[in-house]
Amino acid sequence: MKLRWFLLSLISIILFSSPVKANSNSNKINSYNNWSPNQSNLQLPPLQFIPPVPSNIVNPTNFPNYTGVVLLGREISELKIPINKLITRYKFLTPGIFFMDLETGDYISINGNKAFPAASTIKYPILIALFQEVDAGRIKLNETLVMQRRYVVGGSGNMQYQRVGSKFSVLKTATMMMTISDNTATNMIIARLGGIAKLNQRFRSWGLQSTALQRMLGDFNGTNKTSAKDLVRLSALMVNNQLLSAQSKSQVIGIMYGCHNRRLLPSGLGYGAKIAHKTGTLRFVLGDAGIIETPSGKRYYAGIFVRRPNNDDRARDFIRQVSQVVYGYFEQPKVSRTPAENF
Repeated sequence: MKLRWFLLSLISIILFSSPVKANSNSNKINSYNNWSPNQSNLQLPPLQFIPPVPSNIVNPTNFPNYTGVVLLGREISELKIPINKLITRYKFLTPGIFFMDLETGDYISINGNKAFPAASTIKYPILIALFQEVDAGRIKLNETLVMQRRYVVGGSGNMQYQRVGSKFSVLKTATMMMTISDNTATNMIIARLGGIAKLNQRFRSWGLQSTALQRMLGDFNGTNKTSAKDLVRLSALMVNNQLLSAQSKSQVIGIMYGCHNRRLLPSGLGYGAKIAHKTGTLRFVLGDAGIIETPSGKRYYAGIFVRRPNNDDRARDFIRQVSQVVYGYFEQPKVSRTPAENF
């Protein structure tokens, strides 16, 4: 009898103990995989086998709807109809559109992943790369840059009219790159950051899938590329402290508030709205991307590109009207509900 009892006990241990242990581990792993950066108060299980990620590299993810910072929420269907009407009206244009609510991740995307000639919007990720080097202590904002002949190029900006050998601080050069979109200043910053290959490597480390430099500025043939979604991702990474220190983030946004070109996204915003952004203009493409705050405090990310016939100003009208539609959605008066309606 004792032998029989012992064998039955051993069989019970084998049959029932192992599955319980496996389920326990599975629950721990699932609770970790379901975590998102928005759940800052979630107590994660101590899984020691997950290696740390270097602070300068954005953690890759297998989630197809992941921006790198927040999970995308629902697609804003209320915006699809009016924007598609505009696309039908301006059928001779090819747009790429991505807007996202900073708080909820709700978004609107029409060709958001499509790569477009970046024009001067490429200066936005270049600026972020510069301030990463400032944070790392490898570049100082009061450092002097010398304008060499090989950096001088036509197009936007007025540094091209300065004497070769003129000296500018890094901060002054970067500010001119962004506010008046100076191409010569941009080439000086690219060179100081180690050139095109190093910048492209950094862009990839941030998870920018369509953003790449092919040549120095001015890139009048549009070989440098990016997408509306890439630039929104860049804004989201910066705002959520994934790329820069708090001080550098504040300086970058301050510089971008000074963008002189107000004819694209800003032209569709209401009185009192603020936008930190960077525009891009070529004869066959217009682009604009940045961070918008409404008078009520609502914030959202914006990215838009439009391929157009040669210098067609109707592309600018299209961007203004899209901006108006999106701004109207985010700043619309919120209807207060009675307790019965909430129930």
